[in-house]
Amino acid sequence: MGGLIMNKKSDAIVKGVHRAAARALLKGTGLRDKDVYKPIIGIASAQTNLFPGHMHLDQLAKAVSEGVWEAGGTPIIFNTIGICDGMANGQPGMKYSLPSRHLIADSVEAMAEAHCFDALVLVGGCDKITPGMMLGAARVNVPSIFITNGPALASVRNGEKMDIVDVARAMGACATGKISKEELREIEDQGVPTCGGCQGMFTANSMGIMSEVLGWSLPGNGTIPAPYAERLRLARDAGTQVMELFKQDIKPSDIVTKESLRNAVIVDMMIGASTNTTLHLPALAYELGIDMSFDIFDEVSKGIPNIMRLSPAGRYYIEDLHAAGGMSAVIKQAIDGNMFDGTCKSVTLKTMAENVKDSYVKDADVIRSFDNAYSEDGGLAILKGNLAPLGAVVKVSAVHESQHKFTGRARVFNSEFESGEAVRRGEIVKGDILVIRYEGPKGGPGMQEMVLVPLHLQGAGLGTDVALITDGRFSGATAGAAIGHISPEAALGGPLAFVEEGDTISFDIENRSLTLEVSDEILAERKIGWVAPTPTLNKGYVKRYAEHVGPCSHGAVLRPLSEIIKDNKLV
Repeated sequence: MGGLIMNKKSDAIVKGVHRAAARALLKGTGLRDKDVYKPIIGIASAQTNLFPGHMHLDQLAKAVSEGVWEAGGTPIIFNTIGICDGMANGQPGMKYSLPSRHLIADSVEAMAEAHCFDALVLVGGCDKITPGMMLGAARVNVPSIFITNGPALASVRNGEKMDIVDVARAMGACATGKISKEELREIEDQGVPTCGGCQGMFTANSMGIMSEVLGWSLPGNGTIPAPYAERLRLARDAGTQVMELFKQDIKPSDIVTKESLRNAVIVDMMIGASTNTTLHLPALAYELGIDMSFDIFDEVSKGIPNIMRLSPAGRYYIEDLHAAGGMSAVIKQAIDGNMFDGTCKSVTLKTMAENVKDSYVKDADVIRSFDNAYSEDGGLAILKGNLAPLGAVVKVSAVHESQHKFTGRARVFNSEFESGEAVRRGEIVKGDILVIRYEGPKGGPGMQEMVLVPLHLQGAGLGTDVALITDGRFSGATAGAAIGHISPEAALGGPLAFVEEGDTISFDIENRSLTLEVSDEILAERKIGWVAPTPTLNKGYVKRYAEHVGPCSHGAVLRPLSEIIKDNKLV
């Protein structure tokens, strides 16, 4: 950690006769002379009225500003983009989602560095926005703190809670004639009743929770529901607390360390978070010069009990987790079980153990004890084999036990669209394994989520009878035997490119294996003359992204070509 700082980064903007023009521009916004010389705190907001996850972020950014003013700083709000995966899913626009993570990181970096901000508060949420802000803040490495959007509240229909996943399931049920269009409309109208991120343990909430577990946000950030006044108070506190971080010169590199990242993976396994954490945590580590890949997830998962099953794996929601004691109770349980390094630092200027010392579980049905865990191993697993030499990811906590060991017939599709059409036409039957390839970071390009296909399978009554494997990825909302992130991806000549219709594929989650039942000799013959197909979207930003993206086994970050070649040496 650094000591009390004497100089400000913003001095380069405001100090001296030669900076009069810059001061004039700041004063042109209404700032007073004394405000110009205070620490300048950048507040990155991804506010948009496009979707409920971000519609209220202007209120949170305003509350952060109030906290900064109160603590003696000058707040400056700026904006980043924010794509809604729920809207982008199932159409070509989804190819922009993961790549947008880097646009957001770049925008945070560009604004912070160009204007010499002394510290940052990141106000975001939903899928790629929080991770993108994490990468940008780590890159800039000035004192920073997160306040994320918080979860929406669950809806209630016919006396039972429901969320956005129920809407997607209803889509599948309607498409196969199991419910009427009128009933679908009723479910649709009730799916998202408040502002906030989607209600379950999906990517948005998973990453909000990860910011808290890493110590990069104030306790409660991961679970306080978006509509609660408590979240506004937390935002004000974040604005006040970032000034303390500034005074002590506590940077992201002081908080996000190899040990705290390991803590995050441990909690990830305990709670069964989104598989997308296997993309975002390694990418964050890369920005900080820490080596991290799929392998740590597999190493940690063995022996870390899965104690929580929120939607889509169960019928509890983030609001239930908050009422049960929130992440502080989970972290306290992990520390008491000698699984979590409580000495790691946090933005409170206390250790993680000090933050949670008075916390406890208030509902043992929502947060189970280790003695009553759902499983002895964690909620995610990394599978390897001749079909995935560098690994593949599955959310074990959302897979029915009957599918932990599965053998089936390959049904091969070269895009998500093709597979979805086959499902809707009723061409997929019990025992099939859908293979969706050329949807990885490079091949898609953009590694779009396959969220709609498994949900349509569930709606069609095939949720426990059919498996799905892909070099694309899944939403945290995905349940069932959905295995993604297959690496190396098909577009790089990975084995997935050489699967043929009718091949036998088997996987064994307990033994971490994923196998194409085809001999090495036959695979070698199939590779002769192979050329990767040209992506369907081959222009603009995503084309540039495809040219520089590394493998998903190391976070799908943008890297120099020499590093990409080294990473893909197993292809």
